[in-house]
Amino acid sequence: MKKSSINQPLENIEHWEEDLLKRYPDPDPDTNGKEKEDFRDYEDSERAETVKEFYRLNHTFQTYDFVSKKEADFLQFNRKEMSIWEAVDFLNTLVDDSDPDIDLDQLQHLLQTSEAIRADGHPDWFVLTGFLHDVGKVLCLFDEPQWAVVGDTFPVGCKFSDKIVHADFFAENPDSTNPKFNTKYGIYSPNCGLDKVKMSWGHDEYLYQILKDYLPEPALYIIRYHSFYAQHRENEYRHLMNDKDVEMFEWVKKFNPYDLYTKAPVKPDSEALKPYYQELVKKYLPDVLKF
Repeated sequence: MKKSSINQPLENIEHWEEDLLKRYPDPDPDTNGKEKEDFRDYEDSERAETVKEFYRLNHTFQTYDFVSKKEADFLQFNRKEMSIWEAVDFLNTLVDDSDPDIDLDQLQHLLQTSEAIRADGHPDWFVLTGFLHDVGKVLCLFDEPQWAVVGDTFPVGCKFSDKIVHADFFAENPDSTNPKFNTKYGIYSPNCGLDKVKMSWGHDEYLYQILKDYLPEPALYIIRYHSFYAQHRENEYRHLMNDKDVEMFEWVKKFNPYDLYTKAPVKPDSEALKPYYQELVKKYLPDVLKF
């Protein structure tokens, strides 16, 4: 994977997720029997600077027009045809050996998330959602810069909340001074529903669009909005949500701790687990998907 540059501001795709742990500490320190400091070390000032640079780029360039162009391009699904297993193998090429903390690849993170969900006795679609939720990061392998793949997501087309991480960088986003977009509702109407709201471009929306015909509605909300921290942590966009959104966001909030607090250096036995997940994937998804 490429080192940091103007288009690749994070040395490792996991740095964004590590930063989440610092910004959103575990409300229950007994989650999985660990204190939050047991998961990762966040004293690396160089990492903090790369995360900051990531959000500078993300907040400057994620405009309504940018998102519209990315949707028009990538939602043709003409990059590659793959099974989920091929997509996960593809995603694993993102691992950076320079990561000083832990050498878990993307498959290991997906399995840690899904296995924690399974251990708590949740429905199989919820387990599958944990396994699939980050597969949209294959966008990085289609030459997308990381600031257009990962990071907290937020609505475009209306005023940016000051509760979004590093919100000060929105000052450089041209939508911030566009009267069409810089009011509370912008181009939207009160309680119009999130399905009518365009979100910043990234792996969440991309994977949702790929899987929207195959999974139960709560699973699709989790995939589409698991990075929308300004709402499920700060409740900043309730004025755009309808009753269905409010109901479904209970699942998003239920999923979030499994995503953030299941990282640990002990690798799941992927070969032993693979038959279970092969059957689970087969139950819900076709053999081949268009990416």
